[in-house]
Amino acid sequence: MNVLIKSATIVDTKSDFHNQTVDILIEKGVITQIGNSLKNPKNYKEVHLENLHVSQGWFDSSVSFGEPGFEERETIENGLKTAALSGFTSVAVNSNTQPVVDSFADISFLKGKASRNAVNLYPIGALTKESKGEDMAELFDMKTAGAVAFYDYQKPIINPNLMKIALQYASNFGGLIFSFPQELKISGLGVMNENVTSTSLGLKGNPALAEELQIARDLFLLEYTGGKLHIPTISTAKSVELIRNAKKQKLDVSCSVAIHNLMLTDNELNTFNTNYKVLPPLRTQDDCDALIEGLKDGTIDMVTSDHNPIDIEHKKIEFDHAKYGTIGLESAFGALNTVFTLKKSIDLLTKGKDRFGLENTSVTVGNTADLTLFNPNGSYQFSKKDIISSSKNAILENHELNGKAYGIFNNNQLILNK
Repeated sequence: MNVLIKSATIVDTKSDFHNQTVDILIEKGVITQIGNSLKNPKNYKEVHLENLHVSQGWFDSSVSFGEPGFEERETIENGLKTAALSGFTSVAVNSNTQPVVDSFADISFLKGKASRNAVNLYPIGALTKESKGEDMAELFDMKTAGAVAFYDYQKPIINPNLMKIALQYASNFGGLIFSFPQELKISGLGVMNENVTSTSLGLKGNPALAEELQIARDLFLLEYTGGKLHIPTISTAKSVELIRNAKKQKLDVSCSVAIHNLMLTDNELNTFNTNYKVLPPLRTQDDCDALIEGLKDGTIDMVTSDHNPIDIEHKKIEFDHAKYGTIGLESAFGALNTVFTLKKSIDLLTKGKDRFGLENTSVTVGNTADLTLFNPNGSYQFSKKDIISSSKNAILENHELNGKAYGIFNNNQLILNK
């Protein structure tokens, strides 16, 4: 596809045109020219958008779709459309489907469904068979099929020996092991952060200790095995401190934080709105501040929307019985852009690929065009009209955000909001 993008401000510190407003000529999916007032003698499609900014394509390390098995929540087709219109050119997709993605065939199915799409889908295979936490899945087979990591989505590995063996085994082929940070004996039946708010609301609490104990255990195991560990969606100040210290010891560990855990606290649950029921739970303002500081100093490697569509039948019920999860792709940029500077927001949205062995492509002549198009200005209240997902469980509904994605150019395809 041939496209001329007009008057775009490039936000890419790896590009010679960082912070410059230029035209970008793309021919057959490759950036062939960048400059001022480029001509269009071949009458290529032109893109003119208000306050247009362009960056490297955004990446999300934890996205859930329903297919196969839970198509009423989200299909792969609509999920990838949601990602594209939210500015993401690449997503790592979790294994929490029915059946669970735990084999060569399952990984191949996901990749096949996403082939020829503008968005790159990178499957995350289950760490254990059927994500039951009992027997290790066929990790190498899934790696061969295209899995970029291994994770029983939001299910902690209870058996420390199983985690030890997984780290050791995957190190033979550079496999990345996820470990969800929650000690089930401590978290128990908690449905929100254990704090004065949980007591006043009469809801069972999930203490920060449950997360921190599991992280401490896994870091000891990592020190012993020398493997490659990723801790997804941390949520407490102590967790940041533990990982900061582990990195000082040169352990091969990375971590992420869900964007909503940067913005919202457990005080939001005063309305008993189940859209605020997420895992890990919303914590305190002190935790939010520590997480933001962890992103600023590099302790936390990446952010994620932790996009997890849940159908209305499993959300619009009593708080104790509602499923955990929120959609987040559509609000990711606008939310980050209210917390950080534009430069930092884009940095966070384009980080993380290298941890999964994926290539970052800068906005440079000669490179394949992997671009996100967006407008960083404009405050608005996120509402149902902004939701593209099939499910509507948006934790940031009715919250003020700043900036919106226009769409993407990737895999020789231009996808823009109408």
